[in-house]
Amino acid sequence: MLELKNIFCGYNNVDVVKDISFDVKRGENICIVGPNGCGKSTLLKAISNLISYKGDIILDGKNIKDLKRRDLATKVALMTQSTNILFPYSIYDTVALGRYAHLKGVFSKLSKEDKEIIHNSLEMVGLYDIKDKLISELSGGQLQRVFLARAFAQSPEVILLDEPTNHLDLRYQIEILHYLKKWAKDNNKIVVAVLHDLNLVQSFGERALMLKEGKVVNVGVTREVLNSKDLEEVYGIDIKEFMVTTLEKWK
Repeated sequence: MLELKNIFCGYNNVDVVKDISFDVKRGENICIVGPNGCGKSTLLKAISNLISYKGDIILDGKNIKDLKRRDLATKVALMTQSTNILFPYSIYDTVALGRYAHLKGVFSKLSKEDKEIIHNSLEMVGLYDIKDKLISELSGGQLQRVFLARAFAQSPEVILLDEPTNHLDLRYQIEILHYLKKWAKDNNKIVVAVLHDLNLVQSFGERALMLKEGKVVNVGVTREVLNSKDLEEVYGIDIKEFMVTTLEKWK
């Protein structure tokens, strides 16, 4: 289980996230929703231990503050919307980077088990057949699938997603979320996703955490959270009415 207890965090001594508590069980996913600036990405950085925070974040009974950076990298993977390419590695070599936290030393070579995990990660996202292609030659959708495979190859207990489907066409958005949901269920893992598109949240999320100004407004089963009166209060618009009206135009 992943459990957050009374988390406060932010930047320059100003708390963006204020007293947030929730938990996620294994095999489950939770979507974090709310308007821009409400603390969604900041919360993911705290779970990744990339920024300092007050409170406790417990993973399988261990406080992540007590874990070394290398050990944390074997347990938590963060996937963002960034598609910046610093080096033109092949797809295979990029995904292989996910195994480095598991290696015994700097000069250690990939084991047979490591290679199997990389192979399976590429198969899961449908990229094994083009594994030797340079990532600089890929479309945005393919590149995001490479980064997802790298996260799978990391063999973490938790995958954190910060708008991973941003700028992707609908097909790739649906595919990526499908891969993640299946990965969590099949491997008894945890997914925590920040998503703006509430249609995708309804489709993908089992549970939802709704934030406003850094505080929890509602948390629970996705359908119940998104059908609550809190939705209009948080976003300042009757989103459900807008969605229903738009859907009618497809008939």
